[in-house]
Amino acid sequence: MRKATTAALTAATLLVAGGYYGLADALDLVPGALTLAGPAYEIQAFPTTTSDRPVAEPAAALPAEAPVPSASVLAGYAQALATDERVGTGVTGVSVIDVATGQELVDHQAGTPLTPASSNKVLTAWAVLSALGADHRLTTSAVLSGTTVTLVGGGDVLLAADAGDPQAVVGHAGLGDLARDTAEQLRAQGVTSVSLALDDTMFDGVTWSPDWEEGNESWVAPIQPLMIDVTAHSSATGYPADPAMEAAEAFATALAAAGVEVTGTVTRGAAPQGASVLAAVESAPLSEVLAVSLKASDNSMTEVEGHVLAAETGYPASFAGAAQAVRAQLEADGFDTTGLTLLDASGLARGNKVPARLLAQVMARSAGADGGTTGRTLLTALPVAALDGTLDDRFWQTTAAGRVRAKTGSLDQSVSLTGTVVTADGRLLAYSVIVDGFAEGGLYPARVALDQDLIGPLAECGCQG
Repeated sequence: MRKATTAALTAATLLVAGGYYGLADALDLVPGALTLAGPAYEIQAFPTTTSDRPVAEPAAALPAEAPVPSASVLAGYAQALATDERVGTGVTGVSVIDVATGQELVDHQAGTPLTPASSNKVLTAWAVLSALGADHRLTTSAVLSGTTVTLVGGGDVLLAADAGDPQAVVGHAGLGDLARDTAEQLRAQGVTSVSLALDDTMFDGVTWSPDWEEGNESWVAPIQPLMIDVTAHSSATGYPADPAMEAAEAFATALAAAGVEVTGTVTRGAAPQGASVLAAVESAPLSEVLAVSLKASDNSMTEVEGHVLAAETGYPASFAGAAQAVRAQLEADGFDTTGLTLLDASGLARGNKVPARLLAQVMARSAGADGGTTGRTLLTALPVAALDGTLDDRFWQTTAAGRVRAKTGSLDQSVSLTGTVVTADGRLLAYSVIVDGFAEGGLYPARVALDQDLIGPLAECGCQG
């Protein structure tokens, strides 16, 4: 049943127009798959072929005059959540914005700075896309100075250990390919034996945020600008203690296999000035990389993206520098950052404080007429309710399935959702909701209350008063 429903929702997401993924009557997409009647076969004429291409019907856009929901009705949803016993002593902040007009329909403590958990990633994603562009790629290179080859990390943490796959995002670039290209260039210069160094100095060297709590090692890798597929690790298996060195050692093995002797052990150090580039490989475009990190809410990838943003825009490539770079880009793009406290890029730090209004405004801009490539890319990268990412198991068999896009957020005492929803009347709304400060162990009840009291009713809303 779940696979059939997932297939139906996948088909439904093809009906996209103006950033709206409608649910095309999902349960009716797979009717009558089983029958009690016995099979009956009738001989049919062999079909004839044609060279005519089928004409695709255009997807239906959102209704131009879809009614705006009643602000008082929506405010009642927010109040129901705030007073739900399942959130206990948690403080609730809600902002709901009508995308077409920019009007804020719900302001329930929307300006109160609260811990956003992974909704924080929305701010990082907007800033990175806006500053660097959706087509930006991350380069990993090998350079030569004397008889020393230096592997230079450029922020790609989805590298394949051997061959890359140009059709993939994870493993798009491969260390084995880089090693073989490097070996070819070395042999052309008559070099068959080298020493190997690792240059991971793109980042400032501090791999763990002082604002993260002890025990979060299960949820984030040491932050370095070079890793073999960081998504291959899970909270159960843990992350390598030194991912960049692990990648360098894999490169050394591949270089030796390609016929170039590597003497001694891999050392660390910045590539010398004037070193000549031997070979380089590039990641998938930033738009595709962000889709991986946002769908899975990957802390490691998002922190690396923040560090890359800082390095590319003149800030220290550190946790604090990444936070500064994100804030600066938001302000440059006209967002009001009053009340914003950023300590990291991923939202793992409890000390992050973000007003729900700021998050909703980023979503409204993304979905609106002036969202541009940055906004459309960000929206596309968000999980879809009951379909994929961190929303794949939420809103099953509800009106919200397929209508809700959101970045989820979960910490021990904070839960959030930030995204867009299309009402039953076809009105596109942007929203952010944060519940912060409930008792430890209260995450699941608070999340269920958020879904049932606010987001579900928003999707079901045919409420004009």
